[in-house]
Amino acid sequence: MSMKGKMSGYMKVDREKGFTLIELMIVVAILGILAAIAIPNFMRFQAKSKQSEAKTNLGAIGTTAEAWRTEADTYVATVAELGWAPQGNSRYGYSYNALLLAANTVAGNCATSDDAAAAAVAAAATFIAIATGDVDSDATCDIWQYNQLRALTNPTNDVSG
Repeated sequence: MSMKGKMSGYMKVDREKGFTLIELMIVVAILGILAAIAIPNFMRFQAKSKQSEAKTNLGAIGTTAEAWRTEADTYVATVAELGWAPQGNSRYGYSYNALLLAANTVAGNCATSDDAAAAAVAAAATFIAIATGDVDSDATCDIWQYNQLRALTNPTNDVSG
């Protein structure tokens, strides 16, 4: 074999190593499509996990109110009697029978109580606890309600899907 034949054989081997620009562009396009699908789903699941704070704290408020009712045969009428406060940094504002439970900052422009729902509460026989917050930084506020029947409702859901 001549020297020229050996040289062209080495060049062919060198050309076969690596990826072409088109192959790299196809991989980048596929990764972009996958990211476009995955990121919104991740954001939605993250917002849903933030809602668990409201559910847990409303359950704690309900447990506290039930404990008071066991002792006094009536539900607590004032926030001071309830004696509950959220721990740490809260994403939600909480109210009990339309009275603000904690002076915490809620993200966004969400009110900390739903006065229309709480106005119908007769404090001696029933209670309503409300959590209001903005879990995904849009214009909609997330509202959760919990009452003496242990009914947890989400009249305004800030998490789509």
